[in-house]
Amino acid sequence: MKRPLLAALLILSACGPAVTDPQIEPQDPALVAVGAALYETNCAQCHGSDLRGTDQGPSQLSSVYAPSHHGDGAFLLAVMNGSAQHHWDFGPMPPIEGLSPSQVDEIIAFVREQQRLNGFESYPP
Repeated sequence: MKRPLLAALLILSACGPAVTDPQIEPQDPALVAVGAALYETNCAQCHGSDLRGTDQGPSQLSSVYAPSHHGDGAFLLAVMNGSAQHHWDFGPMPPIEGLSPSQVDEIIAFVREQQRLNGFESYPP
């Protein structure tokens, strides 16, 4: 392959949106399925059914929520204890009552799978 053609292919391939995040491992489909239902019931009102946020809460597809910045433990703590406002102007997140740590793990599996498949939005939006 000639160098100009190779350079053009590299440039064109870099222009498309990243569909997956290689830093996030594929999640267990059974956990994802249960987590999707739990997310819809407990999280979607604020974070959106599509995880892209609402006027009540931020997008879970924001790069702020990449595992390298907010690991799974941060999600667990936010759900169980609430979270002070720190990246956004939505106010503090209250604890979400009635979820066990294992149910939060299922929600996290769903969120991570969606992040892996959809990639991340830039921050700030």
